[in-house]
Amino acid sequence: MENEFASRLRAAMEVRGLKQSDLVHAAAEVGGHLGKSQVSQYVSGKTVPRSKPMDLLARILDVPEPWLRSGEGPEPAGLAARASKRQKAALTPSSPATIAPSASATTKGSVPMRQFKKSSKLDNVLYDVRGPVVDEAARMEAEGQRILKLNIGNPAPFGFRAPDEVVQDMRYQLPECEGYSDSRGLFSARKAIMQYAQIKGLPNVQMEDIYTGNGVSELINLCMQALLDSGDEILIPSPDYPLWTACATLAGGTPVHYLCDEQAEWYPDMDDIRAKVTPRTKAIVIINPNNPTGALYPREVLQEIVDIARENQLMIFSDEIYDRLVMDGLEHVSIASLAPDLPCVTFSGLSKSHMIAGYRIGWMVLSGNKRCARDLILGINMLSNMRLCSNVPAQSIVQTALWGHQSVNDYIVPGGRIYEQRDCAYKGLNEIDGITAVKPKATFYIFPKIDTERFGITDDEQFALDLLHEKRVLIVPGKGFNWGKPDHFRVVYLPRRRILRECMEDIADFLSTYRQN
Repeated sequence: MENEFASRLRAAMEVRGLKQSDLVHAAAEVGGHLGKSQVSQYVSGKTVPRSKPMDLLARILDVPEPWLRSGEGPEPAGLAARASKRQKAALTPSSPATIAPSASATTKGSVPMRQFKKSSKLDNVLYDVRGPVVDEAARMEAEGQRILKLNIGNPAPFGFRAPDEVVQDMRYQLPECEGYSDSRGLFSARKAIMQYAQIKGLPNVQMEDIYTGNGVSELINLCMQALLDSGDEILIPSPDYPLWTACATLAGGTPVHYLCDEQAEWYPDMDDIRAKVTPRTKAIVIINPNNPTGALYPREVLQEIVDIARENQLMIFSDEIYDRLVMDGLEHVSIASLAPDLPCVTFSGLSKSHMIAGYRIGWMVLSGNKRCARDLILGINMLSNMRLCSNVPAQSIVQTALWGHQSVNDYIVPGGRIYEQRDCAYKGLNEIDGITAVKPKATFYIFPKIDTERFGITDDEQFALDLLHEKRVLIVPGKGFNWGKPDHFRVVYLPRRRILRECMEDIADFLSTYRQN
């Protein structure tokens, strides 16, 4: 159905002489909204619009909505004529010199300039943490409107500062950081990370098992490219941090999403994991502490995941970037410490715990049974060498950051900013009629549920856009985290409590009259 819709959409665009960007501008002119990413998905056949965008497209293209949606009714006259003309042209030989250049092509003489399109590998890739709703927020900011950005975990704009010792050490070492480092990273950085891994209980870790990266994001992509072939499956949580799904897709693999259970503190649903393992499954991803839910997995939950991985001979990838942002006196356990007989890759970094997201310094640690992953490690080494090395100035402060004063500890206890803002957001959201939320145990995110029947919500992206337009509050809808229902959204609780309270009041006021359908 999606490809048939896309064919009708492209045909109607061709008749009207419209490009994708033209649809975006035309929607704005008639008081509607279509994002660039949104239109790209429709044209590529990845998704079919819901009712409001479908009506908007039909109006812009001047075609009947039933025909555009499902092909019902007669084909519009202009399209029928164009199809007949194409058929006639196909039967008539022609030379390149007689081919008329398209209106959109840049030409030199009579030869049309070739058009460069994005790779088809991107057709199924989404990253809505910076997607269509964010594009609209940027447009509004360009008009002079002030937007409260609760869409991304970027501490610096909210007044969080890097520890002074870290900044001073980078300044001191900067003259020594002008050249490439070893592709895995500086000795001092990797030694500090190895010692940290040992304290966390990761088994069988040597210096050569540690790789620094320009944030964890680069290393996730590197691993997916090294591991996955076309048709290989990898288990990824839903909701997830969408980079995992995007990188697995770009690598040619097939992401298979296992459910996390909101009724059970957002822990992974073990029965759902077991049901989704197939002979093609190579690995399982866990995000602990979890983004976007703020869940922290206890030892017994992690042990069950290890048992499933062991039973099915799966690799384990564990994203632990928030392991030092755990509240309520709870303990973070690295899953690799429970799996000495399995190949494990553990990811962490300083972006969140040391409030230096812009420095771009993360790492991954290979542990456990590496004998069965020797060929994969050769691939990881090849890709690591190809990018030469990660940011050397940022590597230079890893030792200081990991083993100096941990200022983050002051934020995550009663009276600390993260702790108090977490409580403020949790309380404020649960006081809004029609919203419930599970209390996060870590990170700086909360993933509230909205009563879709009460508010008539069928499109969570439209809900986010409507909230943005009316209250100038930017959130990410649940679909941005590969959540299958339009009933969740993520809130970043990095702003100070006064701003968070005002934000909760704005959301409550917005919902008091909101009905989507």
